[in-house]
Amino acid sequence: MRTDEGPLVSGYHAAEWLVWNWWRLLCEPRSASNGWDLAHCMASIGEGYVWPNITIWSDGLRTAIIPSPSSRPDAKPFRYIGGPATVIPSSIFADVLDSFIPKIIARLRLQNVSETNLDRLWSDVLVERADPEISRCRRLEALLGLDPDSNSEQVISELVKDAETLGEPVVDELAAESAQNRGQHVLSAAALWHIAEEQGAEVVTKDVLRPYGELKVLRGPDVPAWKVGETAARQIRSQEHLSAGLLSSAKLAEMAGASGDVLQPSSRGGSNVSFVFETSSKKARLVLRSKWATGRRFDLARLIADRLFSDGGIVYPATRANTYRQKAQRAFAAELLSPFGEVDDMVAGDFSEERKQEVADYFDVSPLTIDTLLRNHGLPRDAETYTAIA
Repeated sequence: MRTDEGPLVSGYHAAEWLVWNWWRLLCEPRSASNGWDLAHCMASIGEGYVWPNITIWSDGLRTAIIPSPSSRPDAKPFRYIGGPATVIPSSIFADVLDSFIPKIIARLRLQNVSETNLDRLWSDVLVERADPEISRCRRLEALLGLDPDSNSEQVISELVKDAETLGEPVVDELAAESAQNRGQHVLSAAALWHIAEEQGAEVVTKDVLRPYGELKVLRGPDVPAWKVGETAARQIRSQEHLSAGLLSSAKLAEMAGASGDVLQPSSRGGSNVSFVFETSSKKARLVLRSKWATGRRFDLARLIADRLFSDGGIVYPATRANTYRQKAQRAFAAELLSPFGEVDDMVAGDFSEERKQEVADYFDVSPLTIDTLLRNHGLPRDAETYTAIA
């Protein structure tokens, strides 16, 4: 099979697509929102060119650039073979766009072409980025899986208002969760309060796990979220002198300042998200989404993590979104409940679904948790793994 560098494509149309989707590419995590692929996969650009099947998305701090093979194995006249994923700080990706787009505009000027659609779009983006209020609205639109000016003024206005109570970081997480659920209405501060009062279990704030000192965990765009969560969980396991093997539900609930009853299987889930809502300086209400014991254990561990990672607030959410914050929570929960070293020893090179189920049963977690732990560590060796972005 002969491989070539690929066809020539239009820099103008690439720039136009990048600018139109600027906010979604820089702010929106991977999700199931309608039209997500159109805003994140370059193969959707069209315009008569054979574009590479490259998907671009951000978890809020890090941008993943994932080249995949052409969707059709008999694609003609060119078939892309894909390549390894690249993950960079989102600020660097933005800098690259800030360099590339003006170069395309400058080439148009050399050809005496002015006042194009690209010019208008880029001018709008620059104005939006310079205005903190507009920038905030565009970011929320992107997290909701919406294009700019999607007639979402009322929804955005409500989110901005809720941010005064919940804080902008929490509203961002709730917006991203809404997109993950295909645009389901974002839970408002009032709705969270109502669910917490009606369905929540009591948490005694003073009993919640606290690190003895500062968590020695590096966080930021240069560090994969899974590494942040894993490192923090190992520190907490050491601090709490947790023995090898299963972490009991009683101990886990104690670490969360709650009664062990909260981890019993439930006939109904509490809400679309798991969360803790601080109702006073001494009490909080805890809501767990899952009906199943393994899911409730995992989400409770995630909420313990969110308290450790967050800079205060009254709501701590654990959602299904793929933001940096949520990925760090998941990694913390996986390592706290099923330490990789012990998992690796138990798997002993047998990566069959049956063996992963046995290990999951032992630690009282789901097989997906075990599978993700292994993949984060590049196991099995021939598995395709995106540890920095998963």
